[in-house]
Amino acid sequence: MEIIHQIHCGSVNCFLIRNGHTAVLVDTGRLKYRNLILRACEDLQVRLILLTHGHVDHVQNAAFLSQELHAPIAMHRADVPLIGDNRRQKLYTKGFLGCLMLSATKHSFRKDKIEPFTPDILLSDQDSLSAYGIDARIIAVPGHTRGSIGVLIGERTLVVGDAMMNLLCLRPSLLYNNRMLMLRSVKKIMAHSPSMLYFGHGRPVRLHLQSPKEALEAGF
Repeated sequence: MEIIHQIHCGSVNCFLIRNGHTAVLVDTGRLKYRNLILRACEDLQVRLILLTHGHVDHVQNAAFLSQELHAPIAMHRADVPLIGDNRRQKLYTKGFLGCLMLSATKHSFRKDKIEPFTPDILLSDQDSLSAYGIDARIIAVPGHTRGSIGVLIGERTLVVGDAMMNLLCLRPSLLYNNRMLMLRSVKKIMAHSPSMLYFGHGRPVRLHLQSPKEALEAGF
C-alpha cells in the first residue's frame, strides 16, 4: 500500500510516494532544501524523480538529486523549454493576492537559475508508474503551465502540483498560463471524487465526496 510523505521545503511541498522501501520523489524544491530532501530519501530506493511542472521552485534540485539518488527524471514534454528559462510561458492572474504572487514569481524567474538537465522520461496522460514500484498513474492537468501533471495514487488520492492550491482556501492556482485549461483541469481532478488532495503549495486536504457529481456541485 502506498504511503505519501510530504516534505516541507519552505513555501513548496515535495512528496515521497512510498511502497515499502521503493519510492517516487515528486518535485525537488529550491536549492537550499536539497539536503533536507536528500535526508528524507535515506534508506529508500528512489526509482524516479517526477516533476509536476517546470517552474524553478519545483525543479531547482532535479539535476543534483538525480545524480545523488541515481534516479531518472520525468516530466511532460510541454514544460521542457522551461528548464532553460521559466519566462518562456507567460503567467496571468486576477485579484490583489494573485498580483502579489505574480510579482514575486516573476522576480524569482529572473534571478533563480536551474542547473541544466535533460529529462530521461517524457510523461503523458494516463501513463502508469507501476514500473517504478507504485500503484499510480499520471493525469495531465494543464493550465498553470502547458505541461502540468498530477499523480493519481490508487483511485482517489491525488498529488496535483500547482493545478490547485490550499492557501487561505482550497482553490485553483492563482497563477496560470491558460485559465480556461486550468479550470478544466480542476474539473478533471474533482471528477475522480478525491478523498485526499496534496498540493505544491498548502496543506493536504481530506475530502468527503462520494461521487463526481457531488464534487462538481461543491463548487470546484
